[in-house]
Amino acid sequence: MSKEKSDVLFLLIKSLKKSEKRYFKVFVNSENDNSAKKYVRLFDLIDHQKHFDDNELLKKDPDLNPAQLSNLKSHLYKKILQSIRQYNQSSVIDIQIREMIDYAQILFNRSLYDQCASILKKAKKQALKTGNLELQLEILKWEKNVINQTVGQGNQLRVNRIIEEVQDTNNRINNINIFTNLSAKLNALYLKIGFIRNESDFEQLREMFNSSMPSYDEKKLSLDEKLNLYNLYVGYYFFIQDIESGYLYARKCADLFDEHKQIRTSKIEAYIRALNNLLIAQYKQFRYYEFVQTSRQLREIRQFPKNVMNENIRLRLIKYTYVHEFNRFFMLGDFDIGVALMKKIQTGLEHFTSLLDNHSKLIMYYKTSCLYFGNGDYNEAIFYLNRILNSENVDIREDVHSFARILNLISHYELGNVDVIDYYIRSTYRFLLKKDDLHNFQKYILNFLKKLSYQFKESQLIPEFIKLRSQLLSLKNNPYEKRAFVYFDIIEWLESKIQQKPVAAVIKEKAMAILKEQRNEPYNEKSLD
Repeated sequence: MSKEKSDVLFLLIKSLKKSEKRYFKVFVNSENDNSAKKYVRLFDLIDHQKHFDDNELLKKDPDLNPAQLSNLKSHLYKKILQSIRQYNQSSVIDIQIREMIDYAQILFNRSLYDQCASILKKAKKQALKTGNLELQLEILKWEKNVINQTVGQGNQLRVNRIIEEVQDTNNRINNINIFTNLSAKLNALYLKIGFIRNESDFEQLREMFNSSMPSYDEKKLSLDEKLNLYNLYVGYYFFIQDIESGYLYARKCADLFDEHKQIRTSKIEAYIRALNNLLIAQYKQFRYYEFVQTSRQLREIRQFPKNVMNENIRLRLIKYTYVHEFNRFFMLGDFDIGVALMKKIQTGLEHFTSLLDNHSKLIMYYKTSCLYFGNGDYNEAIFYLNRILNSENVDIREDVHSFARILNLISHYELGNVDVIDYYIRSTYRFLLKKDDLHNFQKYILNFLKKLSYQFKESQLIPEFIKLRSQLLSLKNNPYEKRAFVYFDIIEWLESKIQQKPVAAVIKEKAMAILKEQRNEPYNEKSLD
């Protein structure tokens, strides 16, 4: 086994839960294999390592033969996968269906066609429940094979029925492939530039979207088709910042899981994604009471059966929980509560962040810096902003990198670091020009900060703040400039300067007024139908 494959074995073992590790040992020992003790011994040695090291393994166990070690590790890897499969067999319905298909193939190869057909019937019933179209197609293939080997009345009708089902299933799979392929294209572009920056971005995106979409009758779509279609629309509308339409599709997607509660565990990743998208839309539209209710649904997932809570699911759940708790603090202006929580969980959060992908790390750092900024802890805000500014991954979410530089400038201004502002302004200009992201919003702020880098009398400051606020407010309804307010609502900061109050106090006052209004309004659910 090569070093790369050895690392894969190490990572696989480290990914196992305690119960899965116990099960592996029972599984191996139950095979009555003379090598069982060797597998368990090697498993334990690797499990206790902090970093994979072949030489350390050989030192720890003199009975290990260096010439056989590579082969032993390869077999151990397969044994672990087999045990995981068997461990999850009773709880993961797709594994059960695949096993039934395997049994059907065994029976078919023994010419036991009636028994084969009986198992396929059970497998098909389960596959239709879960909506797994790929498994349905596999079952239909074996049904055709059985018919070809049997003679009976109605064979022609059965063949025609299967052909129709195959065609229908293929069409549905094709639709899902189109939806998911387009989602992947949109996501790749979003990860690079963030929200659309100008009309050119919008036209490119609209052309990509409209030219790829198939014709469909929404009422006739399967559950899986609807989930993927709604998810695609959410991503598209978020990208072009049509948050209202994005909210409506996010609501429709989440509603599917309310209508079909049985799929929440079998499609747990899609369920988490649906709730996350809905929370994003509710946050951006300040639907606070809905936001709290959806947050509760997200937290309830932690109570799902342990067998569906794999490491990937747990990590994603923690990530979204943190991000949306941050968003709740931002909505209410509770920056002090957020900072207190941050300090309490600092060590655990650092470890958790280290496990995230680069994009998620970027978002966590930016959210954290905004939290500290809102609380007036500008040095801490700069600390997290520097993690973004010093990152080598400047081609991931160029928009966040751009606005991190703006927030960094404002933080230095708040600290009175006038001597560095001019340098950072020039650096930010160069970056924005390079990334083709220098728009009116950035120009107004940079010109404003450049003026403030010179000595102003206190009496001259407020008129400058009022002037900038007026300039920026004129951009709020511009389809390509309004994205700037997504990253950091500088209007609130300007209001705090004009009113000479902490920014948290300004946000709280506005939040309380909105909440009071929402409490007095009847709940009104819009629809796309």
